Amino acid sequence: MIQNSFRNRLKVWAIAINMLLLLFPSWGQDPVFSQFYTAPLHLNPALTGTSTGAKVALNYRNQWPSINQAYVTYAASYDQFFPYINSGFGFSILADDAGRGLYKTIVAQGTYSYNVRFRNEMQMRLGLAAGWISSRIDWTKLVFSDQLDPEFGAVSPGGLPYPSEELPPETGNSVSVFDASAGLIVYNESFYAGVALKHLNAPQFSFLEVNNQLSGGLPLSISLHTGAEIDLIDLQGKSDVFVSPSLQYIRQGRQSQLNIGTIFRYYLFGTGAWYRHSSTSPDAMIFTVEGRKGQYRLAYSYDVTLSKLSNSGGAHEISFIINFKSEPKESRYNDCFNLFR
Repeated sequence: MIQNSFRNRLKVWAIAINMLLLLFPSWGQDPVFSQFYTAPLHLNPALTGTSTGAKVALNYRNQWPSINQAYVTYAASYDQFFPYINSGFGFSILADDAGRGLYKTIVAQGTYSYNVRFRNEMQMRLGLAAGWISSRIDWTKLVFSDQLDPEFGAVSPGGLPYPSEELPPETGNSVSVFDASAGLIVYNESFYAGVALKHLNAPQFSFLEVNNQLSGGLPLSISLHTGAEIDLIDLQGKSDVFVSPSLQYIRQGRQSQLNIGTIFRYYLFGTGAWYRHSSTSPDAMIFTVEGRKGQYRLAYSYDVTLSKLSNSGGAHEISFIINFKSEPKESRYNDCFNLFR
């Protein structure tokens, strides 16, 4: 019984430490939402201001809840388009919690987009983003080898953790860096294709400051995304009944991710299915349902894990969007961005 308990403790902490290592910039990948279309400012700064009025988006993701809530991610954004200067402005904040407080990251950035119209009904948006990435390690939740007792593990029978001679970094438990991104998207009434480049300045990101000269900085993240909007009923431009197939590919360092799927919307309700392929293996099937009422949109999705982590509990994701329309009547959009509104 004691040996099993000890093995279980070791297994839990091994998972926690592995998650921590995976989150370091040289090896890890930025948090990505399954409902990437409900967090457009995190997808591409060129998508800032896609609505006629102001828009607020809230996102929540709980990944692998069976592994002691391994990853929990929150995000909030505000953006608005100003027609008289043909520009969109926005602000977003993302908080990522790994290992129940073991490793926390906050990303805050401002975004800007400029819209260019062409004669053949094609349009293009150019986007920029700049902000700060701040990460913090809770040193008290780390377990080192000199704390492991052969019989009781890391915690004594009295409930107190065994001491360690390991000392926290002299620079502190947190680090902050400036970060810059850019993107563009080309679109018309029925099709869009875009690219986003994150971490253009390759910010140095190290807690121990021992590999600054050996590391190339935070790896560049390249996101390619494309999709279409196929109206099934002609409602004078309101596009309340449509199907929207889309594809997203992300490459960061040695990690990659491919999402492909579609959403079907019928007036106030919508449903969708997606397949996600991570690096060289299948990762998940994603199923989503959503409802809309006036200026409000609420969506829920669940990731069914296809990898070896099938007992992880998948992932739950919820998004809530408020569109503050600046006009008394629904505008006739000459784009295919209803998926993002």
